[in-house]
Amino acid sequence: MTLDELRRLDPKKIGSWPVLPKLGVLLLVLLVILGAAYWFVWKDQLAQNESERAKTEQLKTTFLDKKKIAIDLPAYRKQLDDIEKQFGALLKQLPGKSEMDALLTDINQAGLGRGLQFELFKPAATETTKDFYAELPITIRVTGNYHDIGAFAGDIGKLSRIVTLNDIAIGAGKDNILAMDATAMTYRYLDEAEVAQQRRAAAAKDKKGAPPKK
Repeated sequence: MTLDELRRLDPKKIGSWPVLPKLGVLLLVLLVILGAAYWFVWKDQLAQNESERAKTEQLKTTFLDKKKIAIDLPAYRKQLDDIEKQFGALLKQLPGKSEMDALLTDINQAGLGRGLQFELFKPAATETTKDFYAELPITIRVTGNYHDIGAFAGDIGKLSRIVTLNDIAIGAGKDNILAMDATAMTYRYLDEAEVAQQRRAAAAKDKKGAPPKK
């Protein structure tokens, strides 16, 4: 059909129109209906479907992560048991409060057993407490030959309890012998009462440092 023929069509007599214009009008009405349906109904439904799809993917990821954890749980438990055993073995190397005097004696005897002379053996007046243990530094000064001082340092490392030598300084002493100044750091575990006291002190400190409630 030509453009003039389309212009002469009467909108009030669509039933008498030729087939092609009728199909064009039907197609236009269909497009209007589809557009209205999308705008007023389908758009929200599509957005909701997309949101539900995202939630489904998130739940699937969470499920797979938890499934992997569940599969690896026996290995995690075994790893935790191994860590607890290692921790227990290390803890046994820390003396209790009642064993500290014996440990100080062992350090002294390790030096005397190598023929060294203690010119200074001064434990600190107070301990430094940590989470579950306490440190006690001992300032020492021993004199002897190079071989005996080295053997003494080795003997300290072989003690059944943990002792470390820090801030070591070796210089010439009297009568052509060597003098070693060092800090022997000893450790002991805190008993249950001391651990509870540590926790109470930490809680009080946190509470004191917290901002006031409005």
